Amino acid sequence: MGKSRLSDRGNKLLVWIALVILSFPALLPAAWMVSTSLKGDTQVFAAGGKTAPPVSLASLIPKPIVVKNYPDALQAIPLRTYLRNTAFLCIVNITGAVLSSSIVAYGFARMRFFGKEVLFLVMIATLAVPEQVTMVPVFALYRALGWYGTYLPLTAPTFFGVPFFIFLLTQFFKTLPEEMAEASRLDGASEWKIFTRVMLPLSKPALATCALFQFMGTWNDFQGPLLYLNDPQKYTLAYGLQQFMSKNGGQWLMLMAAATVFTLPVIVVFFLAQKTFIQGIATTGGKS
Repeated sequence: MGKSRLSDRGNKLLVWIALVILSFPALLPAAWMVSTSLKGDTQVFAAGGKTAPPVSLASLIPKPIVVKNYPDALQAIPLRTYLRNTAFLCIVNITGAVLSSSIVAYGFARMRFFGKEVLFLVMIATLAVPEQVTMVPVFALYRALGWYGTYLPLTAPTFFGVPFFIFLLTQFFKTLPEEMAEASRLDGASEWKIFTRVMLPLSKPALATCALFQFMGTWNDFQGPLLYLNDPQKYTLAYGLQQFMSKNGGQWLMLMAAATVFTLPVIVVFFLAQKTFIQGIATTGGKS
């Protein structure tokens, strides 16, 4: 027993070391970004600012730590405006995507109607169409509707269902016991009441997974604001950072500080919702 426990601990240690080594290339850019945001000019550039010092693990540690890059970045760009706009889009898109996708998914998973399988396959097939293929006609449609320069092109599509979320939620709804819905029908509950009172409360992990995916997609979205927004007061964080970089390309310290502030909420939200996220992914295997 003792040898078996030591062997298990040794295997876990080897797996942990392997995971740390494999994750190092992915974590190094983030570590360099945070490190640069806490350095001064002399630590980032050498030889009068013309060349960069050699890169090493020791060079990632700022000596001394310069915190003023963050307030300087907040003053250089209207970060509060960008943050407010991005938060607004996140809230609207999460609400629209989760609400519409859950309704459509419940119909595919629980209701019987003619052509359901064909419609589901067509919906899944849209996932294979690259966004770049439909970019021009979709832009022309939104411009013809008079939506150019507004948030409608960035929010309205989520209220008509997101195919990937519909697929996940359909698979999840199929795993829920049908007996609960039948018992509610015997009690006189309508299909809508069964959906809102029985199915949705049981679907919190899957709904949270979809909400997290939508949050990350909206928060990191650069192409949408680039195509449809022309008012600086409506810019999001992703597009605002690009505008700042184009105007102040040499201000690496402030740029890294602003990028760190931009990335931090995504990391915090992911770690706070990590258990729910993993549970939602693990329970969407569904039934055939």
